[in-house]
This record gives sequence, structure tokens and C-alpha cells, in this order.
Amino acid sequence: RMFHDDELEESEKFYVGQPRVLLLIYALYNTLVARSEMVCYFVIILNHMISASMITLVLPILIFLWAMLSVPRPSKRFWMTAIVYTEVAIVIKYFFQFGFFPWNKYVDYTKDKPYHPPNIIGIEKKEGYVHYDLVQLLALFFHRSILKCHGLWDEDEKGDSSSNKEDTDDELSLTGGRRDSSASLKSVNLAASVESIHVHFPEQQTAIRRKSSSSVSQLSHRSSFSSHRSKRETLIISHPAILFFSASYSVVKSHCGLCCFRTLQVYVPIRQFFYNLIHPDYSAVTDVYVLMFLADTVDFIIIVFGFWAFGKHSAAADITSSLSEDQVPEAFLVMVLIQFGTMVVDRALYLKKTVMGKVIFQVILVFGIHFWMFFILPGVTERKFSQNTVAQLWYFVKCVYFGLSAYQIRCGYPTRVLGNFLTKSYNYVNLFLFQGFRLVPFLTELRAVMDWVWTDTTLSLSSWICVEDIYAHIFILKCWRESEKRYPQPRGQKKKKVVKYGMGGMIIVLLICIVWFPLLFMSLIKSVAGITNKPLDVSITITLGGYQPIFTMSAQQSQLKDLNQTGFNAFLGSYRGNTAALQFLEGYGKEDITLADLEGNSNSLWTISPPSREKMIQGLLDFSAEFTVVLSWSIQSLEYKVVACRLEHTQSPRWFVGYCLPAGIPVDCWIKSELMYPYYIKAPSDSLAKPIKQLLTDCRWENITVSLVKNVSDEGVREWWVLNQLGKRYKTSEESLELFIFSDKVSPPSLGFLAGYGIMGLYASVVLVIGKFVREFFSGISHSIMFEELPNVDRILKLCTDIFLVRETGELELEEDLYAKLIFLYRSPETMIKWTREK
Repeated sequence: RMFHDDELEESEKFYVGQPRVLLLIYALYNTLVARSEMVCYFVIILNHMISASMITLVLPILIFLWAMLSVPRPSKRFWMTAIVYTEVAIVIKYFFQFGFFPWNKYVDYTKDKPYHPPNIIGIEKKEGYVHYDLVQLLALFFHRSILKCHGLWDEDEKGDSSSNKEDTDDELSLTGGRRDSSASLKSVNLAASVESIHVHFPEQQTAIRRKSSSSVSQLSHRSSFSSHRSKRETLIISHPAILFFSASYSVVKSHCGLCCFRTLQVYVPIRQFFYNLIHPDYSAVTDVYVLMFLADTVDFIIIVFGFWAFGKHSAAADITSSLSEDQVPEAFLVMVLIQFGTMVVDRALYLKKTVMGKVIFQVILVFGIHFWMFFILPGVTERKFSQNTVAQLWYFVKCVYFGLSAYQIRCGYPTRVLGNFLTKSYNYVNLFLFQGFRLVPFLTELRAVMDWVWTDTTLSLSSWICVEDIYAHIFILKCWRESEKRYPQPRGQKKKKVVKYGMGGMIIVLLICIVWFPLLFMSLIKSVAGITNKPLDVSITITLGGYQPIFTMSAQQSQLKDLNQTGFNAFLGSYRGNTAALQFLEGYGKEDITLADLEGNSNSLWTISPPSREKMIQGLLDFSAEFTVVLSWSIQSLEYKVVACRLEHTQSPRWFVGYCLPAGIPVDCWIKSELMYPYYIKAPSDSLAKPIKQLLTDCRWENITVSLVKNVSDEGVREWWVLNQLGKRYKTSEESLELFIFSDKVSPPSLGFLAGYGIMGLYASVVLVIGKFVREFFSGISHSIMFEELPNVDRILKLCTDIFLVRETGELELEEDLYAKLIFLYRSPETMIKWTREK
């Protein structure tokens, strides 16, 4: 073998024989070496996210506007700038850590203030102030060592020295031929005199086609340099801008002197850098718009679900609760509109393929985002950027977008944009993703209208949408036809049970679930996922006729008692043999039953006026008339405020007469009121609290006794009523009332919006609407057979792509002809049959 080397072969065998873990470590190290500049970018951005100061702000901006825009790679000058700047930043931070500076005396008080000057600059005193700066410096030196090992560290200087030997002084202008963007910042000798500064402007031609291959473009660069050499000499002298610079030189020499000279030294290389970036002779054309769109989408999702991080007093707010109250937070609105606006502008630049617009947009966006995130947002939220995790995540994703955008600028936009990125291959993944893309509300329509606005075409908007709809339909059919080819079905063979029971069984189960969804949902949401709704306050009021209430009492906190397991079992045992009561108690557990122990003495005095008292006595003495006693109760809980109800008794009220007659009648006797008191109350969450008759003996109310107490003192006569229940379960010597409350479980807050509709509401709003959409899949199929059952759609698909292609190449007349052909094809069934036959 000609190139056989035993030593290399032994080395290869040695590495292959190593453990897999060690081979993985080797692979990771090689990846780290191959992408060492990305490691440096990541560390610099991470340092800025954590420090969030003006000192660390410079390098991220330089990365997005210089390093990532340099062709083919960042120059030595950038890396030296980053290394020196990092070293200077470390020294400055170390110097300002001494305690004799006045702002270092109150560190604990000022460390969380976002607009404190040392915090903004980045010179505040803190622990670990240079940890990330040292890691950043280490990453930069690691990348420097990698470049030196591969001989790329001094490549720019060698290229400049060789070009100096080959070219004359006039050819040392800023664009003496097309050079790399990374070298363009160094194409001017800053130590030379102004006489050596010339600016070269290439010929103003129409669109120059970009070369796709980097190797061919390198050769074309050299040939174009030699071929345009004579043209440059004439152009340098005659171009108006050159005359302007010549006049500027005379002004510098005579008036401005060194100041204007230094300005030109800075301005001319920067201008030439961006000019070479916008007008390249060659570039590796690529398309990363999809990745940029995904990065913007992730940022959009972060804003929606973490909008509270971009407001002042909304740290504990929830977007669903804010929108349910018809309130749109201002911070959320501003961030959403800005993010959506940038996505629209980015789409417009992509369709127009304007690199200059993209460069301008990149510069504005880089400065605007950094100014907003690190100077305005901390003041709005009143917390530092380093303490805002959601804002840090949003900024990191935006940095990924900036990197992709810089890569797109450096490589240039594609010359042709043909269809959706999901339609590049025909498989199940692309099919389902494309259909999901079309299901997003307004996304397909907005994309179609924007494409029509920013694309040169002769079609009207309706014709454009027609072509897009035909292309989407044909793509879906193409995916299904390709799947039929991959998984063919032999003729005369019945469908497999796996397919029938897999697909058909799933559809059957789905339809059954939709039909019985409201009943299943309402029955399971409370029994399975329901939350126990304990009462917080229980109040009882007794009123005679329409007069002043004679008794009011409420039970709260310790007076509301839960049943233990023993008490609950005893409660169930008392109803053994009572089928109706046991059936009712099946739906409740011990945690759903609350015992309210009400004090027997009214908590308010009976302050009826003398005329009303006399009138009430007259009504009571009229034994031929009926007098109404009203007992009302109210229950307050967490999920419902007040559930109130009333119970009216129309009976002979003679037991009240003795208490309402003039003085002289005994007042310490008790009068029994029969069948008046509801012992058991059901407190549902969606209706009034009602007595539970199934738990009462023979469905009859309980008896209570009533007494009026009079207290005569120097202050006057005080009267209040005392009630006592006769048939209490828990016997006590004091006058009191017992009330058992059965609380229904309530749905969890996350499903409360569905439970609020009720069974009939869910049937009307969910089942019928879904049924309408399902019916569309099972009806009307016969009307679309000629467009759905197409055996071969390759010719129609090619016709659609031809329309896209001639549109991108500017053949607008041919676009009209092809569109007319497409419309005629859909109007003529006979032609459609010929076009869709199998080859």
C-alpha cells in the first residue's frame, strides 16, 4: 500500500480500543475545539446575563454586530479587543472593591436597587465579582490557543502583508477588490497618512447573482479582482463620493487637522465593513428563517406565560385571571405587540430578500433590546435584571435569534423561496405538522396575505390564496399517496383487525365520550376531583310576621365542628333500616358533614318599638287569624358567599301571647314550639340551602322551646329571646341549637369554567358544536371525489412549484400563463383525469 504507516495504524487501533466513555470524552473535546468561538460567545452572554451592567454590555453588542457578521471568521483584532477589554474590566472591578469608596459603605441597602449608579456601571462591591469574568478570559485564551495551533491567529496580518506587496498604493483602498468582511475593518492602515486613504465603490450594477460554492467564489474573487483593476482606477477618480473625500482631505489638512483625521480613521473602516457585508461578490447562500421564527415563537410563549416578569406590580398575577376579568395588563400588551411586530418585519425582510434592511433591522434591534432589557425594564419591575429569571430566559432566546440573524446576513438570503418549509418532504411527520400549522387560527391567512404584499406578482389576492389552497391540498394528497406506496394494500385482501380495531375502535370510543361527556364530567368532577367546601359562618334568624326579628345567632370557627370516624359511624347507625336516608348519605363522607353549635341566647336585644309591639300583640290576640313565623338561615363558605333560605310556619301563635302581654305575667317559663326547626341542612354550591327531609323522623321538623328574658336595671329594661332545642343528639345543660350541614363537593378551580355551564350548558355549547364539525367529515364526501381521489398528483404539484419558480425569477407573464393553466385544469374534469393518471 502506497501510504501505509504502521505507526498511524497502531495509533488508530489504540484509540478504537479505548472505552466508550473515554471515546465520548474525546468526541466532546473535539466538538469543543471545533466550536471554541461559540463557547466564547456563550460565556460572554452568560456573564452579561448574570452581571447585567454597562461594563459587560459592550462585548455582547460587539458579538452581534461585528464578530458574527465577519466573513469567514472574526478577525484577530476582535479577539484581542475582547481579551484586553476583559482584562481591563477585571482590573476596574477589583479597584472599586475597596471599602473607602462611599457607595461601598451601604452595600446591603443598595444592592437590590436597579438604578443605583454602581449597579448600573457594574462596579458594586459583592462576593464573586470576577468569577464569570475569569471564566470568560479563560475561554478567550483557550480559543486563542486553538487558533494559534491551526495557524489562523496571524492569518489576517499575513494576508495584509501579501496584498501590500502585490498592489500599488492606490490599490490599498478600502475595497481594493472584494475582501473578507473580517479583514475590511483592518483594510485601512491607521498609522498611514490621509493621502493613502481611498474608498473604492464597485460598479453600480443591477442584481449580481450570488455564487453558492465557497471554493468557486474564492477563485471568482481573484479573477474579478484582476479583471476590475483597470476599472477601479477610473472609478476611484471619477466617483462623486471620492471627490467628496478628496475635498474632505483638503479640509482636514487646512482646517480640522487631527480631529477629522481620527474621525475618518474610525468611520471609513466601519463603513467599508458594512458595505462589503451588504454587497458581497460571493456568499454561501443559506436559509435559517425557520429557526429564527421558532426562536421568536419561543419568546412569544415566554411573554404569554411569564408576562408578570415584565410588569411592576404584577408579580403574583395570572394571565387567565386578568383576561377573565376583561383586564389587559399594559406590560403584557406592550411586550406582545413588540414581539409580534418584530416577527412581521422579519417576514417582510425575508420575502424582499434585502440584506441592507436586515442589517439595519439587526442594528436597531440589538441596541433597542439591550437598552430595554437592561435600562428600562429594571425600572419598570423595580428589580434588577439578574433577579428576573423570566427576563433572563427571554433574553437568552433572543440572543439565539440574534446569532441566527447574523448568520443569515453573513451568508445572504436565498434567491428563491418556494412554498412552506414543511412541504419539502412527503411523510407522516410533515403531513401532521403541516395540518397542525394550518389549524392555528389566522396563521395561514396572515402568512398568505403577507406573502402577497411583499412578493412581486401579477396575481390578485384572491388568485394568490387560490394557488396557496390548491398547493396545500395537493401536498396533503401527495403525502397520502406516498404512504400508500410505502405501505401497499394487496388487492382482494380484507383490512387487518389491527387497523380496524385500532382506528375504528378509537373513533367509536371518541364519539361515545363526546356524546356522554357532560354527564361523565359533571358526575366525576365532584366525586373524584371535587374539593370539600367547609362552611365558614352559619347564621339563623327568627321573625314574627314582618316585625323586628326576635332571635339572631351565628356560629363560626370553634363552634363549627367536624365529625370524627366514630361519630360518623354512629350517625350512620342511627339510620339503619331507613333506605331513603342511607341512599342520601352515600354521597357524603365524614369530611362533608359539619355540626354547627349555636348559642341559645340571641346575640342581639329585642328592640321593638312600643307601637309595633302593641300592634303585634293585637295580631297575636286575634285567634281567628293566622300569624306567620319565619325561620331563615344563611351559610357562608369559600366557594360561595351566602346560601340562604327561609322556612315559614303558619300556625296558632298562642304561645307568644304570654310574652307580649303587659308586665305581671311570669317570664321565666318556657313555651314549646312544635315542628318548627330544620335539624339537617344541605348546602349545595349552585342553589339554595334546603332542609333534608329524608333524615328527619317521619319527615317532621324538630321541636324547640322559646323564652323571653327581661333584665331590669338602672339603665332600663333589656329584653332578649332564648331558644333551646329539645331533640339534640349531643345533650348539653345549656340552652343551644344544633344544626347539621351537609356540604356538596365543588369542582377544582382549574375546571370551574366548565362546571359552571352545567349539564345542559355543556350539551348545547360543546357536544352540539363538536357534532357539527364531526358531521362534516361524514357527509358531503360525494361532492369532492373528483378533487380528493387523484391517483397521481405529481404533475399538478410540479405546476404549482413552477408558478413559484417563475415568480421568483421575475417571469411574471409566464406566471399568469401557468396560473391560467392551473385554473383550466380544475375547471376541466377530463383534463384533470389525463393529468392525474399513473405514469
